[in-house]
Amino acid sequence: MKKTAYIQQLALTVVMSIVLLSCSKEPSGGGTTPPTPTPTIEAPGKATLSTPENNKACEELNSAGQVSFSWNASTETDSYDLKITNLNNQQQINQNDLASTSKAVTLTKGIPYSWNITSKNKGDKTTTSDTWQFYLAGDGEVNFAPFPALPISPAPGSQVTPTDGAITLEWSGSDADGDALSYTIEMDTTDGLKGTVVAENTTETQATVNVDTDTIYYWRIITSDGVNSSTSIVYSFRITL
Repeated sequence: MKKTAYIQQLALTVVMSIVLLSCSKEPSGGGTTPPTPTPTIEAPGKATLSTPENNKACEELNSAGQVSFSWNASTETDSYDLKITNLNNQQQINQNDLASTSKAVTLTKGIPYSWNITSKNKGDKTTTSDTWQFYLAGDGEVNFAPFPALPISPAPGSQVTPTDGAITLEWSGSDADGDALSYTIEMDTTDGLKGTVVAENTTETQATVNVDTDTIYYWRIITSDGVNSSTSIVYSFRITL
């Protein structure tokens, strides 16, 4: 009798264990709910600039004496950053988080400027437009100074390997009047401000110069239209072996 009772008790214990295990299992199809995937935010599109026009003399100011900047809306964009650069000293004026596609800004007359638009949204990518430049004419001006020339090669801050001990400097220039331009190139190994003239009053936009290896060179470009002139900022590059 005792043996029978023991067997019955053991059977009851096994049954209860199975019931408990069954109750502890997750329902079919259960488990941890997977996280909802984060929606992909597309990069904003590229804004198309409208006014002031590229390479033009800007004399039309609004009633408050400001320059009106405008551009076309870009896709997937929540806001815009407007960057205006004084080309004489590279100082910047920034108007950020603009909701509209236009902005009026007070600027100094008689100065060349460049400007571009950066499109933004809630994602981590931005898209920058082309960069345009214009000349804000002073009162009574009939001839506008050329835009400061821009370097093409060597790229600013780059390392360059010479060919037969020489490299080619290359640049670009433009003028709001469309005047013929000439260039004087100064270069040295100090600061570019008291440089040796390596090309003078040339109408070409490149010049070949001899260089030493493992040396940093500084250069700038003086542009003349025969009446007025402009001087670029100083650019540098390093000559490698």
